[in-house]
Amino acid sequence: MTHRPIILGIVGDSAAGKTTLTRGIAQILGTENVTVICTDDYHRYDRSQRAALGISALHPDCNYLDIIEQHLSLLRNEESILKPIYNHSTGRFDPPEYIKPNKFVIVEGLLGYSTVGMRSNYDVMVYLAPPESLRTAWKIKRDTSKRGYTQEQVMQQLAKREPDSESFIRPQRQWSDLIVSFYPPNDNHNQNDLMLNVRLILRPTIPHPNLTIILNPEGNHLGQAIRLGLDRDMGKPVDVLEIDGHATAEQVRELERILCHEIPYLGKFCSLEGNQEIGKVISTTGEPLQSYPLALTQLLITYNILKAAKMQH
Repeated sequence: MTHRPIILGIVGDSAAGKTTLTRGIAQILGTENVTVICTDDYHRYDRSQRAALGISALHPDCNYLDIIEQHLSLLRNEESILKPIYNHSTGRFDPPEYIKPNKFVIVEGLLGYSTVGMRSNYDVMVYLAPPESLRTAWKIKRDTSKRGYTQEQVMQQLAKREPDSESFIRPQRQWSDLIVSFYPPNDNHNQNDLMLNVRLILRPTIPHPNLTIILNPEGNHLGQAIRLGLDRDMGKPVDVLEIDGHATAEQVRELERILCHEIPYLGKFCSLEGNQEIGKVISTTGEPLQSYPLALTQLLITYNILKAAKMQH
């Protein structure tokens, strides 16, 4: 498809949904074509060292930013790297891993856009910005079920890390091409992840699909469940695409057709019923369910990646 790997960045605070988003995109592109890197593996200190030093994992001084920069550059030039591995279960480092870049490289983590050198390596930059109340709920759920923390410990950690989130994580939003915010409808905080809406801010820094049909309610069946509007983000004009959790299969297919018309490769993913891996969320009872807003977000980001690949060709 292209001569060098296409690199997608996915940045957001802890438990903002980076891994869930990455998993679906890798599924669409074909996992055999994708190398996934987590920048959180480049911590300078393990968990006990951080506690002793009183530094959080979100602070740039706690991470080898220069090595992330160097490794991104190597991957972009089709060269392999020896990547460190931070084990979130033990809080220590495991032996490093030899990584070869595939056609596509997805780089997810906390500080992926921190330096000019890092940012110069991406083809598409995504930032995840869920409301803090939702991120807190996701973090409690993840860290208590998978990382052995109590709810109280998670809440203490969030409070302690807040100054670093404010200073180092959220400012990275300004560099992104696409900002993804899942949110509960009507500020209903008894949220069900399946019914979350999504607000997608599309910055004019990369070419997005032509969605103008959405503006003409006569010409489509999208109704109010899928909306396109103009807004300003950080003082600059942007397009905003909103997809509601209650959008019907028919409305979803209509938006899919718009995305898939221009990039034929996406066509085989344009019938969500046949691709249950896309938009997959795990319900509170542990069963996998499909969220249309998540699936369409994954398709839209994949559209941007494939568009970047086409432009490189």
